Amino acid sequence: MTDVFIGRQPIFDRYLKVYAYELLFRRSDEDESHFVDGNQATSQVILNTFLDIGLDEIVGQKRAFINLTRDFLVEDNPLPFPKDRVVLEILEDVKVDSAVVAAVKRFKEQGHTIALDDFVFKKEWLPLVKVADIIKIDVLAYEREKIRVLVEKLRNYPCKLLAEKIETHEDYEYFQLIGFDLFQGFFLSRPVIVKGQRIPANKINTLQLMAKLNDPDVSVEELDTIISRDVSLSFKMLRYINSAFFALPREVESIRQAIVLLGLKSVKRWATLMAMSEVDDKPHELFTISLTRARLCELMAEYTGQPNPEMYFTMGLFSTLDALMDSPIDEVLSSLPLAPELQAALTRHEGTPGAYLKAVKSYERWQWRSETPLPLEPPVMQKLYLESLSWSLRALAGVA
Repeated sequence: MTDVFIGRQPIFDRYLKVYAYELLFRRSDEDESHFVDGNQATSQVILNTFLDIGLDEIVGQKRAFINLTRDFLVEDNPLPFPKDRVVLEILEDVKVDSAVVAAVKRFKEQGHTIALDDFVFKKEWLPLVKVADIIKIDVLAYEREKIRVLVEKLRNYPCKLLAEKIETHEDYEYFQLIGFDLFQGFFLSRPVIVKGQRIPANKINTLQLMAKLNDPDVSVEELDTIISRDVSLSFKMLRYINSAFFALPREVESIRQAIVLLGLKSVKRWATLMAMSEVDDKPHELFTISLTRARLCELMAEYTGQPNPEMYFTMGLFSTLDALMDSPIDEVLSSLPLAPELQAALTRHEGTPGAYLKAVKSYERWQWRSETPLPLEPPVMQKLYLESLSWSLRALAGVA
């Protein structure tokens, strides 16, 4: 049987906190995230997610949106997942008739959350609109004025409105303004660049700290001093190192002790993440993206025998610095003492590290066949991705 891969895309609320993740699926031999047999797709997603992998390993403690086909709806089989963790998404190509309406009402009465995908205001969909909790609208499919009119119509119903395919922060702000409650798309990883705007002082301080932490010549004594002088950073570091993620046999009481136990490279890695998390005007999900990329790049390098896998980790971690600082990546990196190979990978996707980073970004967007071939076989890439995602969720649980 062809391998089925699971991915996810975050759905944000109006405050850019993660509301849920939509589960994505595709076969290893297809460009698009769909099957000829949609019922097989739904069954495979549910099987993979709840039996083989585990829901928490993919979405943590958040909800998951799962697409349901007509056959899956009307079969009247019990669904093998907790009602408070999953949103049932009715696909736009489902032919709505009395059987489908009855099935959706039944799920609603059982306590399930119902979402309508790629909604178009048609007469036959009205019975579902009346029971829907969430209605998703593809904002690239219509002109903005038509969307505004549609929003006005739907405001007569007690449901949340979700804007799909939000690609820029300007889109997010506009659709929030006209009444959408939830937002889905890749806009979070993109910087908000205003011409003539300089990096704010607090972010400059973060970059200066990161520069010191990533100085290749920094000694144990210097690293101890750099971290210990920053009260907030040292407090966060010690709290984090003593968390369940590291599971150390005894409590660590100083940065010097942490360096001895974990090693110089490890402490530099986690101190850099702590420093990045000091930027408090960005959603937590951006750090999840950073850390997942970092771990995946590192695992790919280890799997393929590349020298210096730690550099690949740093590359992934720094790949969202433009979004974190709201400045072009080359401008941000000019402040950091990075090796030329790493600079080229981050700014121009050059060399083997750059090719790996480009592949990871394409994998996030499910575009690896059409845009960028994977450096690893898809089943291996899927395994490493899920491992990286699970690892980053555990790691970030200790970051506050």
